Amino acid sequence: MRRLHIASVQAGDRLARPILRENGHVLLGQGVELNARFIQRLQDMGVDTVFIEDRATEGIEPEDTLRDETRKQAVDAMYKTMNGIMDLPSTRGRAIAPEMGRTFRSVFGSIMQDLVGRKDVLVNLTQIQTADAYLFQHSVNVAVLAGIMGIAKGYNRNQLEDLGIGAMLFDIGMTKVPQELLNRKAALTPEEKKLVQRHTTDGFDILRSQHDISLLSAHCALQHHERYDGSGYPRGLRDSEIHEYAQIVGIADVYDALTSPRAYRQRHTPAEAIEFLFAAGNSLFDLELIRLFCKHISIYPLATTVVLNTGQVGVVSANDPLALHRPTIRIVTEADGSKPRSSYDIDLKNQLHLMIVKEI
Repeated sequence: MRRLHIASVQAGDRLARPILRENGHVLLGQGVELNARFIQRLQDMGVDTVFIEDRATEGIEPEDTLRDETRKQAVDAMYKTMNGIMDLPSTRGRAIAPEMGRTFRSVFGSIMQDLVGRKDVLVNLTQIQTADAYLFQHSVNVAVLAGIMGIAKGYNRNQLEDLGIGAMLFDIGMTKVPQELLNRKAALTPEEKKLVQRHTTDGFDILRSQHDISLLSAHCALQHHERYDGSGYPRGLRDSEIHEYAQIVGIADVYDALTSPRAYRQRHTPAEAIEFLFAAGNSLFDLELIRLFCKHISIYPLATTVVLNTGQVGVVSANDPLALHRPTIRIVTEADGSKPRSSYDIDLKNQLHLMIVKEI
């Protein structure tokens, strides 16, 4: 299979991976043949890339870091919890879901089982969802990324649990932000920006009112927009004043936000997002945490379609954890536009004159 931008998809292409709704249920299933109406509808719903079946890339099977059942359970819990809060006129100072902690301990426990059971530690997030699913899928992705970081840091079970619950629920204060502001393409006014920034303290208030959620988890909501140089909010904390859990969640939040399509911009590639994070070392985030984070991210995930400096087009067929920026490429189009008579792979580690110039 290969991952393609929606603009490159043609009628007759078949989906190799399902496309998900906001509640984690399937909108279009694997094997569905796309037509012009489906393609336009997906574009209208904010879907910018899809996985398609392709004979030239048979055998390339990117595996999501989470099993489908685990992701569905996690997204369903996020969907029900956040929508339940949105339906309440006020949540300040009272427990809104008496068993929230138990629910998300169970959910994050399933996530951890998937993470520790992997044969490698490279993160691949392959789910494709509509734009209205962003808030829920984003929270799950941040929990996955934070969980990988916690494992790499050597956290014990209780530490991983506090980090994981905080990572899943870090944006729960967004339930109090008007939807029209979240989807606004134009710049926000100073007053609107302050309203959006309140989601950190609103989230903290929601979580600290839960008897079975730790204050450390609640601080992930409060501090995930604090920055290493003091430029963040809500309190302008600096360096070690920011709890390490919140710093980890902040890094995961920024990475997944950058690599997701938004109403006001296109998604960035993983390589671009990693470049941004390294540039933010010891200014926005602790550099050592960034280095640890980036060691576990696939710069060029399997099935990514790329263009080489020769003009050849290929699909990433393998990654080496020791050389993430030099993957193996399955060539699908030669420089002159012709198709290879038979498929072949190029390992960029052994072809130093070749380089990836862009993703498509």
